[in-house]
Formats: sequence, C-alpha cells, structure tokens
Amino acid sequence: MGDWLAVNEKGRLVLEGWDSVELAGRFGTPLYVLSEGAIRRRCGELRETFIDRWENASAVYAGKAFLTLAMCRIVQSEGLGLDLVSGGELFTASAAGFPLDRALLHGNGKTGEELALALASGVGRIVVDSLSELETLEEVASSSGRTASVLLRVSPGVDPHTHRYIVTGHTGSKFGFPVAGDSLREAVRRAMGSSRVRLKGFHFHIGSQIFEKDSHVMSVDILTGAMAEFRRDLGLVTEELNMGGGFGVDFTQEGRTPRIEEFTDAMMARLSDRCLDLGMERPRVVIEPGRWIVSEAGVTLYSVQTVKRLDGGLTYVAVDGGMSDNPRPSLYGAKYRAVAAGSMKEEATEVVTLAGKCCESGDILVEGMRTPPLSRGDIVAVLNTGAYTFSMASNYNRIPRPAAVLVSPGRADVIAERQTYDDVLRWDRIPEHLR
Repeated sequence: MGDWLAVNEKGRLVLEGWDSVELAGRFGTPLYVLSEGAIRRRCGELRETFIDRWENASAVYAGKAFLTLAMCRIVQSEGLGLDLVSGGELFTASAAGFPLDRALLHGNGKTGEELALALASGVGRIVVDSLSELETLEEVASSSGRTASVLLRVSPGVDPHTHRYIVTGHTGSKFGFPVAGDSLREAVRRAMGSSRVRLKGFHFHIGSQIFEKDSHVMSVDILTGAMAEFRRDLGLVTEELNMGGGFGVDFTQEGRTPRIEEFTDAMMARLSDRCLDLGMERPRVVIEPGRWIVSEAGVTLYSVQTVKRLDGGLTYVAVDGGMSDNPRPSLYGAKYRAVAAGSMKEEATEVVTLAGKCCESGDILVEGMRTPPLSRGDIVAVLNTGAYTFSMASNYNRIPRPAAVLVSPGRADVIAERQTYDDVLRWDRIPEHLR
C-alpha cells in the first residue's frame, strides 16, 4: 500500500504508526492525513536521481497539488523551489518565509496585481504565457522601477495521451505560445528588446498523469530546435529550460508509478545530445513535479453514514464527504483505491460503490470497492489523496472543508483547521433592503 502504511494487531490501517481509527476519533472526519516522511522521501529521491545526478539541474515543487504554510516549510527545508500559480499561493509562500527567489509564478491569466506582488516579493522567475501578459508585465515593472526575469511558456504541440482536461501542451491549448506560430517569435523579440524584462529561456509542460517518457522527449526535441532557431536568427542564448512536470502516479495501486528518473534520464540525455548536435551549451534545467511528490503521501479518512442495498446487487456506502473534498473522480473520472480502515484483516466479501454526500448523482468516490461488510460509523480510507484534493476542495452544498493533519512517528499535527458552519457563513452579507 505504501511505505508509511501498515496494519496493526487489531486489523486496523496504521499511518506512520498512528491507528487510523483513533486518528479519525481524535480529529474528526473527513480528514486529510499526510505523511511528512513520505513527502521528504520523495524529495530525497528527486535530489538523488536528478538534482545531484545532473550538472546545473534543479527542481521546484508544483504547489497547486497541495500547499499550506507547513508544506512550504517542508519544501524549503528539502532545498526545492516552488512553482506558484496565483497571488494566493504566492502570499502563502511569502507568509511561510519561503525564499521567493527560488519561486516561479505561472498562470495564463495573471492579473496586474499578481504581477506587481511577484515583482515586489522578489519572485525568481515569472513564466509569461502570452503577448498581452508580456505587455502588462512591462507596464507593471516600469511603474515600479523593477526588472522581471522571465521564461516564455511554449506549447510544443505533442499528445501526452492523458485526460483531455489535464493536457496542456497540445496545439490549441489555453497555455503558452504555440511553438509553430508567429507569437512566440514576436514574444522573444519583445522580451529581448525590453529594458524591464530579462529573457532567461523557455518553459514547457505538456500535461499531467503521463506514464510514458516519449512525449517529454519529443518536447525536448521541439524546444531545442526552437532554441537553435532563435539563437541563429535573433542572437538569443537560452540560459534556462524548464521542462515542467506531469509525471504519472498510480492512484489505484493496481499498476505502477514510474520512477522519476525514467523520465528525467531520457529527457536529459536527449537534451545533452541535441545541444551538442546543434552547437549549443546545455542550459540550466528545471523540472516541476507536484503530484509525484505528494500524492502517495496522503490518505483521506471518512465515516460511513448509510449503507443502501438495492435490488440487483448494487450497494451504496455513503460517507460524510465526497466531491466537496475530492472533486477529481467527478471532474476527471479519477480512480482511487479505498479500504475499510478498521477491518483490514477481514475478508472482503462485498463489492460496493463508495458514494459522497453531495447532492449530485456523479458524486461517487470509488466504484467497485471490495470490502468486508460496512455499517454506520465505520472508517473508510481512500488512498493516494495527497494531491489535488485539499487544494481543489470547495464549500459545495455549504459543506465545511475538512482538517489536514501531518503525521510522523510520535507526532500528529493539524496543519489546516477544520472549517465550521460559522466559517461557511463568514463572507455572507445581507443587504439593507432584506433586513
């Protein structure tokens, strides 16, 4: 199940030495549980297999996967940078004391306020997504008397063979400059001629949940071709190439999560060969894993509320959470594995549908869950929920967001408080004429 998960003598799921049923009783459900050790082990693996293996290589954690003040502190202590995509994420990193010269600001719709905040905060790189953004950035930088170090995001036009909602590097994507269009060349010219922008290089990110390296390698081919063209035609020396992330994770644990070096070794070898063939110095290289670092470090605990057995053998087990704390199954058709946390040693004699509590037919967390018989009050654990659950949670149906707890042997600390009904109402206002 994972190197931080075990089963104790009571037959209960154990998380970093903590009885999951007792955690649920102590902190309530739904509950996000994250293993500090599992996060740090992934960061260490990243250093060993990429940062230390290749000269002039670094990595940033994609904060959109899971970001809190505590997560910023972990990332900082592990020596990684941060990939941020909004003013809110930037504000979180700043409040945590993260060194923002190790951060990048992404996004296809950055506001002038976000760009101003990035410049004032000393963000290391701003990844420019369009010509209009470049124009806005020049205006903001000029008015503040600052200079921005930028990368241009390029859409290489490859098919990464993943869900269409998480494809980002194809032709027609909302992200980046198409590599084959005139807009990229114009952006390079504009950035090179600007007194307020320092063009450092390029960025690509072709999508998420990618399990084969071929699309990444093909993107390296395409980008190095563009780099050589801009060097020849415009005199641009590319100092930095950010190759994004998107490295796949097996949420069901029925298959295999690729080791990250299966991607990075192939990408770096191709980059080195291409630069040699094209007569270029290999630029500094950055990658941006997010899900790969934190997904398997997370488990969500729920309490069973009802069990409904229908004619024809279909059984619904409804829990006290759902798409409000994990929208991925309903949004992307994401598949997860769920287990009966309090009866891990009992025979799984039933096949049930684990249903969320939201008022949507599509609020199904897991279909085909094999489990011992469940009843009201039992604890169910959904595995591999460290990424894109907490960060995508909502108050749909006015459901308060769950707490998040960081666990390690001997420690269990709340890193995000559970919302209350008062929190749900906090920003509501009644206009005078309705009083």
